[in-house]
Amino acid sequence: MLWSSFIPYMLISIFTPGPNTITAMVNAGKHGFRKGLRFNVGVLAGFFLLMLCCAAFSSLLQTALPAIKPYMTWLGAAYLLWLAWVTLRDRPHRTGRAPRLQTNSVLTGALLQFVNIKVILYGITAFSGYILRSYTAWPTLALFALGMACVGFISTSCWALFGSVFDRLFSRHRRALNAVMALLLVYCAASLLL
Repeated sequence: MLWSSFIPYMLISIFTPGPNTITAMVNAGKHGFRKGLRFNVGVLAGFFLLMLCCAAFSSLLQTALPAIKPYMTWLGAAYLLWLAWVTLRDRPHRTGRAPRLQTNSVLTGALLQFVNIKVILYGITAFSGYILRSYTAWPTLALFALGMACVGFISTSCWALFGSVFDRLFSRHRRALNAVMALLLVYCAASLLL
């Protein structure tokens, strides 16, 4: 397994702003960190279930359709390059509006995962491009899904706890941080193809 590119891909994908992190930060701001944890626990549960689905989907495609594997790898690399481009071009989103999601519950956190395109593409790319190259046993895939869900939980918890610090850091050094994250994503895409 390409750990040297999988770890940066996982961390960048999970810790960059998205529906989970922003909602966790808003919930903690409105309800406090402890009450905001309900949403984060839902993210953990939903993320784990979604990663199991991504593992099954990716495994099925690789088992049933071996001819599609190179295309999936190229598609994963293209997605990483697109994500690098979007990260590099990111601008602050200061509209002053809270996300439409107003509930702070375990169920909301879990259900959000199944409509979160960022997490779905992340899971399919991680399993197809990295994990299934070396591991195919279901207990191992379940452990990867659990580990990835735990990283997601850590990410939402960090955004909830340190939201204002991250916001100040990103606003001050946005271009430099985006450039570094974009270059790491390009490295991850290149390592998929080589």
